[in-house]
Amino acid sequence: MAFRILILGGTRDAMTLAEQLLDKPELDPTYSLAGRTRRPLPPALPTRRGGFGGIEGLKQWLMEHDIAAVVDATHPFAAEMSHNAAIACQELDLPLGRLEREPWEPQSGDDWHPVADLHEAASKATELTAPGDALWLTTGRTSLPAFEGIADRHLLVRCVDAPDPQPAFDQWTLIEDRGPYHLEDERRLISDHNVAALITKNSGGQAAHPKLDGAREAGIPVIIIDRPPLPPATHSFQSPEEITQWLEQALRVIEAYQTGSGEL
Repeated sequence: MAFRILILGGTRDAMTLAEQLLDKPELDPTYSLAGRTRRPLPPALPTRRGGFGGIEGLKQWLMEHDIAAVVDATHPFAAEMSHNAAIACQELDLPLGRLEREPWEPQSGDDWHPVADLHEAASKATELTAPGDALWLTTGRTSLPAFEGIADRHLLVRCVDAPDPQPAFDQWTLIEDRGPYHLEDERRLISDHNVAALITKNSGGQAAHPKLDGAREAGIPVIIIDRPPLPPATHSFQSPEEITQWLEQALRVIEAYQTGSGEL
């Protein structure tokens, strides 16, 4: 029996889940990438790229491919995709398992300034720093237009891919790099570029956490963007392992029902 799963991926946790499912022949997953990153980490699973065409397009794809369950392992700030998945699964009565990456929490010695969105982050950055200071942006290449109004500051941008088109910054430096990052390297970056403040999204996870440790050690403020609200999923998990167990259990229940040895 085919138990077809759609994994909405694009994160390292999603890649970990994909690797775990490679040796689960009883499961039949398809890994989906939105296409925002030009050089995504390719999973070994069957993969599709690009959008679905909104909620109705996603519903059509799920029905055409006879999907039995959906896993939302997207980035915590991929709000549109998570919203579409939640509504589509609700309307089709499909189980949706969401990998809920724990948000970062401030520690003793942190100087955090939570903000609601990118534009508030840009405004807060000018309040906390002086002309000539360097601002370290780790909010992703598609977010850069929100910071184009900042004047008299050098913007240090780190992202996986170079922005295209390039942002209209007066002074900026681009670092193309992909995590996981290491504390010693973050310390060196802060020192070499005279970083006065860090601007980041509250993405959670361990791969990018060293930048927060480096900022704490250097005594610089962190402007941190809160996560967008999401509709609830039918199931919530904290790790790829929990999702794998959930999928295996769901398959056993279905098999038992079809063979007459159990009930749904």
